[in-house]
Parts: sequence; C-alpha cells; structure tokens
Amino acid sequence: MNLTDTHCHLNLPAYQDDLPEVLARAEMNGVKRILAPALDLESSREVIRLADTNEIVFAAIGVHPNSARSWNSESAAALKTLVSHPKVIAVGEIGLDYYRDRAPQKVQKDILRKQLQIALDQKLPVILHVRNSSDEDRSCIKDLLLILKDWLTEADPLPLEMKGKIGVIHSYSGNVNEGKQALQLGFYIGITGSVTFKNAYTIREVVKHTPLSKLLIETDGPFITPRPYRGKRNEPAHVRHIVDKISEITGTPQESVAEQTSANAACLFQWE
Repeated sequence: MNLTDTHCHLNLPAYQDDLPEVLARAEMNGVKRILAPALDLESSREVIRLADTNEIVFAAIGVHPNSARSWNSESAAALKTLVSHPKVIAVGEIGLDYYRDRAPQKVQKDILRKQLQIALDQKLPVILHVRNSSDEDRSCIKDLLLILKDWLTEADPLPLEMKGKIGVIHSYSGNVNEGKQALQLGFYIGITGSVTFKNAYTIREVVKHTPLSKLLIETDGPFITPRPYRGKRNEPAHVRHIVDKISEITGTPQESVAEQTSANAACLFQWE
C-alpha cells in the first residue's frame, strides 16, 4: 500500500527512545511520507532537524494556539526565516483552541491571522487545529471558518501556487455541515484514528459526505491511537487502520483509499 501520514509529532518525547524503529515500521507498512508539524518556535527547529536527517519526513512550522503565550515581537521574523528551509512544506500547526483555552481567544485569533499571512506570503498551505470548548458550543470552529473566509476574501485572487492547495483542517472533529463549509472554502479534511472508535458516529458521517479526493489521513501520533491499539502510543505504521475504516465506511477498496489520500497529500504539500 502507498500510505501517507500527514500529521505526526515525531519530535515529542514519546518517540525519543526508538524513533529509528518507528520510522522503519512505518516504511515496512507502506508509509512513504510523514509530515511532522511544530507547536512553537523551538519545535519548529526540531521538526526541521528531523526532516533533514530522515528522507521520508517533512516539516511544518508554526505556533499552536495552546502555545500562543510564547509569541513575541520576534516570532514572525523567526518563522519567516525557518520557512525558507527546503523541507518545510506547510505552516502549522496553527489555529484556535477553546477547549484548553491556554491563551485569550483574542490573542489566538491575532496570532492565527499573522501566521495565515506568512503562509500566503510564502505560498504555502496551512495545517489548522480547531477544538471547541464542548460538543454543544460550536463557537471555536465558527470563529475559525469566519477567519478563513475573511483571509481568503482579502487574498483573492490567490497565488497560482495555492489554487486548490490552501490547507487542511487536521484531526477534524466538526459536523457534516461545518465540513461542507470547509470544503467550499477549499480545505481538505484530516481524518485520524478517532474514526475507528465505537461511538464516533459524527466523524463517520463526515467521511460519508466528503469526497475521497478531499480527505487526508493522519495519526496525530503519539495521540488518538486507532483500534485495535487504543491505550498504546500511536505511530505512523497505524495509519493503515484509518484507511481500513474509511474503506469500510465508503465501500472503496483499501488500496484505492491509500492511493487517493496519498495523491491528495502530494497535491496539497507538493513534496517530491
């Protein structure tokens, strides 16, 4: 199978003791590309070092909303320098998080807009994080969609390099209607191991209503481990179980799901 893990935090301590073995298992299971996103400036440098030393690993740099308090007057300039590295293929993980709420919402929005502008200036796609404060309160994803709509309106016309390659809402946890809004704006939908959970009815409905050509698969390792490995550390080799579940939901052969989602990732991130 030709598999791609479009989101795995390989720089985190969970992989510190056996990263070579983790990468070897990934390749043995058909994983050809792994995207390692950053959470702040320090981890941006870490994922670049990982990408430099591992052929199948690529990097995304940015400041996560839960790290928003680390942003200072020098952060934008630092990101603009790092983004020029040849294996940096996206700006991320950026977005909004009203669940952890580790920074004021106004600060999160301001930093998100600044990083969206960096992505636009560099003609790179974005990897977006969004987490509502609860299942009932949808304000976080609503705010994100509004910011993205305004950003794209102001950027119109988009640079040719970004047409159809704007970004992905990673580890998607919204509903079908919110997913349709994201698709209309031009974003991909990232599906994690949560799709394999017994009570994950909403995300399975999202998969049913999203064209396969707009889905990406990701582990979000070391988190969100799919069945049958729940309770254990997640890793890129497990991405095949997400393919299996999407195949079951959509009635599409596993090999076709793997090929299409890998082609989607190659289209969005333009890696070689």
